[in-house]
Amino acid sequence: MAQTLRPNISGSLLATDNKPHPVQDTLLAVTLVLGAVSFIAGMFHHLHLLSSWTGLVGILTGAYGQFISETTRERFGLIVGLGAAAVGFFLGMAHGGLFGGLLG
Repeated sequence: MAQTLRPNISGSLLATDNKPHPVQDTLLAVTLVLGAVSFIAGMFHHLHLLSSWTGLVGILTGAYGQFISETTRERFGLIVGLGAAAVGFFLGMAHGGLFGGLLG
């Protein structure tokens, strides 16, 4: 065999094709931060507004990031952020929802 397969360890941590992906990397970072905030805030009943809204925005940014992502590493991070945002969103909805106590 004339060629051997070697892992490509050069370049960005998130771009395995050695091209810059600033929009995708930004969406990944935003989704991870919103997912973490939503997940942590979802553990507290009185923070249901924060967890539900950050979860909803995290789900939307993560979904759009998945739509335009180009590498597997970006998709992996987006799935982690999406999962955390979804759990936080659902906990926030269970504790009072997006408008709980504000409209009634």
